[in-house]
Amino acid sequence: MNLIIKTSLLALIVSLAGCETASKKLSNLSSGSLSSKNSAAAYRATGYAPISVQPGKSRGEKVINAIRASKLRAYQELAAMVHGQYISSTSTVEDMVLINDNFKTAVAGIVRGARVIKSYPVQDDVYATILEVTAGQVQQAWIVNNN
Repeated sequence: MNLIIKTSLLALIVSLAGCETASKKLSNLSSGSLSSKNSAAAYRATGYAPISVQPGKSRGEKVINAIRASKLRAYQELAAMVHGQYISSTSTVEDMVLINDNFKTAVAGIVRGARVIKSYPVQDDVYATILEVTAGQVQQAWIVNNN
């Protein structure tokens, strides 16, 4: 039981340590410290979705739903790149043997200005969408959201 408390405290300390870095990045972005060289940099994310398991009466409807799902998955990946990903974990150890190890993740954030680079089928049953957003667009979204 004591090990669980220590593990939880360690996870809390590690997660709080990232807060200072995130606030520094935020203040750097809002003060316009990104150089024009960095503003040209881009974040790219690819989302995938299976076609056959999508709801729909016809193959065409399933493809449209897979396109939409792959785009939303790509947005989720972009949000994780831009805003980071919250990770929560617990581990249970008894008699120095790992009994259980759980991880949960969450992503939250706004992605503005992303554009579809490519949307295409992969093999027979998967659709992929590639999205891109520039660092300048990310910077602008941070400034707008924090004013």
